[in-house]
Amino acid sequence: MLKTLERMLRWSTGLMAAMALFTIMWLTLVDVTGRRFFSHSVPGGLEITEILMVIVIFGAMPMVSWRSEHVVFDSLDAFLPDWVRDIQGRLVNLVCAVAFGFLAYLMSTRADRFAEYGDTTVYLQLSIAPVAWMMAFFLALTALVHLLFVFVSVPVPSPHHPPPADLEGGTP
Repeated sequence: MLKTLERMLRWSTGLMAAMALFTIMWLTLVDVTGRRFFSHSVPGGLEITEILMVIVIFGAMPMVSWRSEHVVFDSLDAFLPDWVRDIQGRLVNLVCAVAFGFLAYLMSTRADRFAEYGDTTVYLQLSIAPVAWMMAFFLALTALVHLLFVFVSVPVPSPHHPPPADLEGGTP
């Protein structure tokens, strides 16, 4: 089941973030070339880049959490017994799940406000509400990933934090 979830995350959020980053690359190339040789930049290029950056950053968060590739403070981990590291990992995932869930709630209320007021970008007049809803969705998905790891051991351990020896094939 975890392999299927990882595959779904990789092909949804991971692919979306990768495509957005690829689009930013091409948009930057076209924008710089247009400015350099034709004295014209891409109309609304900055706004498009900002929206694509939201997709890159927030779209990658569920995969970063799934793979435990986030910043880790592990100075004391070598001195802790396996059972303490297991409890610590589950508590950290619980705190992260609550924090990301709360941020998703806040972003969804902000998206409602953007939709209610009809907020748009300055140049292209694109609605901001769908972008905020997408941010809320990715935050909620990241919260669900962390909530899953409260109950199930992390399938891809961080190189900085190896799994406890008593869990699924882990070695100390």
